[in-house]
Amino acid sequence: MRIVLQRVSRASVAVDGEVIGQIGRGLVALVGIAAGDTEAELDPMADKMLNLRIFEDEQHHMNRSLIDVGGEVLAISQFTLLANCRKGRRPSFTGAAPPEEASALFDRFVERLRARGSHVETGRFGAMMEVDLVNAGPVTIVLDSEELRAPRRQASA
Repeated sequence: MRIVLQRVSRASVAVDGEVIGQIGRGLVALVGIAAGDTEAELDPMADKMLNLRIFEDEQHHMNRSLIDVGGEVLAISQFTLLANCRKGRRPSFTGAAPPEEASALFDRFVERLRARGSHVETGRFGAMMEVDLVNAGPVTIVLDSEELRAPRRQASA
């Protein structure tokens, strides 16, 4: 599972010219569900996303989380985050989960965010969407469930 987070002052998503989701201050989460992802990735990724201290405090240090600032989430499913561009000029998307699986896991991920008290708006799975946002900072962070699972390396003496 790969998530690109953008800290925003406002954002919206439209399908066929109609706005179907919008938020004020918070995070736009572009969410890619990888082949092989399971329920096991959802809670750690939701917790990491909501508790990352990427909002400024009074001293303008990134010391506050989305929860701390009462921010909102605009979650957009985006399989293209799993593109493999190593060979040739056309990206391969074989690393993305099949649509039925990805849709179900994406919906459960959104449920996890809401269960933790976040106001979450979404796009429409599989639709051609237009995402409009004002990236505050700019701050853009990539979360990858594989990195969360990887054992930490200890610094050598």
